[in-house]
Amino acid sequence: MRLDTPTLLLVTVIVTFVVGTLFLLSWSQDRTARPLAIWGVAHVTGAAASGLLALRGVIPDAASIGLANTLMIGAYGLIWSGVRAFEGRPLRLDLALAGGALWGALCFVPDFYASLAARVILASAIAGGFCAAGAYEIWRGRAEALVSRYPAMVLLGAYALVYVLRIPLALLTPLPTNQDVMQSAWLAILCFVGMLFTVAIAFTFMALTKERVERVQRQAAETDPLTGIASRRALVAGAQALLAGSDRPVTLLLFDLDHFKSINDAHGHMVGDGVLVGFCCLVQALLPPGALFGRMGGEEFACVLPDRDVESALRHASQIRAAVARLSVPSLPGLAVSVSIGAAESAAIGRELDALLRHADAALYRAKRNGRNRIEVSAALRAA
Repeated sequence: MRLDTPTLLLVTVIVTFVVGTLFLLSWSQDRTARPLAIWGVAHVTGAAASGLLALRGVIPDAASIGLANTLMIGAYGLIWSGVRAFEGRPLRLDLALAGGALWGALCFVPDFYASLAARVILASAIAGGFCAAGAYEIWRGRAEALVSRYPAMVLLGAYALVYVLRIPLALLTPLPTNQDVMQSAWLAILCFVGMLFTVAIAFTFMALTKERVERVQRQAAETDPLTGIASRRALVAGAQALLAGSDRPVTLLLFDLDHFKSINDAHGHMVGDGVLVGFCCLVQALLPPGALFGRMGGEEFACVLPDRDVESALRHASQIRAAVARLSVPSLPGLAVSVSIGAAESAAIGRELDALLRHADAALYRAKRNGRNRIEVSAALRAA
């Protein structure tokens, strides 16, 4: 089957322009997603470059060769810049546009412009370099687990390889003359591969953006906005997973800051919020690795200690209670902070979270009733 280059170029123009428009429309719905805007401009620029290439022989060569390839190389630079923006790194638009600028400047050198091999080698090296650099930037951001990250990296790497292979081919195989270039299999294959790349990269980059938005939303739902610790929803889900995943003992601690309403009334809600944040920082510093700590609501917090019997958990609880009692703010000499703690253990109660919460809550209520600033264990542990 013979690939018709002018038709492929026309289809490439349409597909690339539509992809660029979709990127820009997506960006218009979320102006904070700057990579979408950059990728949109890159694809619209690429569509313009393909349109100029398609007019080879109809318009002056300065436009269909010099300007077209300058725009195309610039488009690849912008794709790389969009990837850097996606990964939270500086855009480096100077480097992104330098490749196209170098090409355009060399087109004014007669010896370079007259050599099709030199033009192919330079354009392939720059475009392939931008694709490889984009793949590397995505790989550098692998600490952020996104499902589409590795497909995007492989896609950009594969397209870089296509350009790299053009370099030895340009040196070892005969190239078409300027008059026959529109009928060249080289250009047809490159157009076809470029069109596939455009569609694939659009799906992949859109998927990356969508996955990040969903990840941020999920993190927001799982994080308490004031203290930065786990929300009730995240804590419950984590606790249930721990209880279901092992037969080893699990201890639940419930914390309640004593007289917290009085702190708010006497010192204001900003001080109250500061107390909550300070309490969380202190507890996180004293808890052992693997502990789940979250905010149940208001001034009540919970901690799940996996692989800890009640004696070990109570030692940590005692350290926390004593450390909280020592909290002080020199500018607020009247501020006193203490915490009451209730404990329940799975070995005595069972591995249902609701049952553990009920017993720990009853123990916490008993600590409040018996004078606050103390630790009480569940009735099942006291009976044992």
